[in-house]
Amino acid sequence: MSSENHNTDKQTPPPDWKMEFEKQWKAISDKTVDFYHAHENMFSLSKVASVLGGSLVLGWLISGIYIIDQGNRGVVTRFGAYTETTMPGPHWHIPLPIESVSVVNVEQQRFIEVGYSDSARVSKSSVIPQESLMLTSDENIIAVRLAVQYQINSARDYLFNVKNNEHTLKQLTESVLRGVIGRNNMDYVLTEGRSQIVAEIKTDIQQAMDEYKGGVIVASVNLQDAQPPEEVQGAFEDAIRAREDKQRLINEAEAYSNEIIPKARGAAARILQEAEGYSAEKVAKAKGETERFDQLLVEYEKNPAITRKRLYLEAKEKLYSSTNKIVVDTDQPPALYMPLQQMSAPQAPSGAAANEPELNVEHHNAVKNHARNSASNELRPSRSR
Repeated sequence: MSSENHNTDKQTPPPDWKMEFEKQWKAISDKTVDFYHAHENMFSLSKVASVLGGSLVLGWLISGIYIIDQGNRGVVTRFGAYTETTMPGPHWHIPLPIESVSVVNVEQQRFIEVGYSDSARVSKSSVIPQESLMLTSDENIIAVRLAVQYQINSARDYLFNVKNNEHTLKQLTESVLRGVIGRNNMDYVLTEGRSQIVAEIKTDIQQAMDEYKGGVIVASVNLQDAQPPEEVQGAFEDAIRAREDKQRLINEAEAYSNEIIPKARGAAARILQEAEGYSAEKVAKAKGETERFDQLLVEYEKNPAITRKRLYLEAKEKLYSSTNKIVVDTDQPPALYMPLQQMSAPQAPSGAAANEPELNVEHHNAVKNHARNSASNELRPSRSR
């Protein structure tokens, strides 16, 4: 009983891992040697070389497999010469050094800046005076910052026709920008000419890149800023205020003109219409008198004496109808003078007759003689007939 408990409590010694590894390695080596001796003809030098050569050729052919992602184009060249452009998807080409593939992203929006640097587009832009300062047609200097957004429309042209496309495009943009700014004056560039200038710059850049066959299409041109240099900012602000005051006064003058001119035109039109009416009235009256005279002439030619008498009576009727008439008895001289003119005229206020001076008898006799002579003259034509 006690001896069994003593054997149970005795610990088992740890295994010898080094010996176990050597034992397993020896077993594997023996099996390998046995397999080599059993199949010794398989491991000849020619067969090993052929297997290795086939593996290398297979790996070289597999290296020609490539995949073009969406939005990219693959430009395949054979010994440096263009072969084809592949679309998105899996493709295979003859591996290096015979053919190679250049992947070009044709959907990426690319940017170039003129006059400033803002590559990160996060921090504040830094102005580059060598690029931003430009001369206008009126010999003023302004600082211009321009951004051009473009993308590739032909991967082949982009890779083969122009060397260093981005640098070339930036130099071209700066040249076009200086040319357009130099053809316009300062006020036009800083005020109403921005949109026209941007459109002109975009057209000129695209036309030049098409001539170069650069494979680039200009998406947009943004005139970030255009202002005078900092040294003349104060004077320029004063000029802007003066220009605004000038425009305000011009607007006020135009408003006053728009108010006065219609009135003057209306008055002129009214005067012209009155003149035309007066002219039409006189012409019509003259035509009527002419027609009446023609008709009278016809009657006069038929019977001159009667027509002449009738004309004389009508003239007297017309004359006496518009004058005051006084009847004087020439047989008996008047004993006193009465104000006949005031009696025939409308009654004057009381007291007015008291101020009327009295006339003497000689004056009354002169009036009487004048009336007598007038009556004798009126009767004279009838006697002649």
